[in-house]
Amino acid sequence: MAKIKQEKLAVDIQRYISEIIQFELKGVNIGIATVTRVKVSDDNSWAKVYVSFLDKDRESKLEKLKEAKWIIRSELAKRLTIRKTPDINFVLDDSYQKGEHIDNIIKNLKEKESSN
Repeated sequence: MAKIKQEKLAVDIQRYISEIIQFELKGVNIGIATVTRVKVSDDNSWAKVYVSFLDKDRESKLEKLKEAKWIIRSELAKRLTIRKTPDINFVLDDSYQKGEHIDNIIKNLKEKESSN
């Protein structure tokens, strides 16, 4: 039962942080950011928030997002129905880039095979 509540909390945090980034972060130029998933600790004290960015310079955009963490956490606290809002840790989700890299490798291998 606790695991289900944790998963629901993670989904809620993902949705709320996505909304906050998209509609309420004014003056923080991070471009288009996507919250890909959220992992909440067993005691709900922290949440690891995985984000990806469409454009380049992902590291500096992640740093800007980390700097706005307290604004995001404050807004998140207004939306959550739990007593204590988890501490937020933003992490760069580079799974899309890794997948793209693997696709390019496979494409190159197929091109080499067909040319032989």
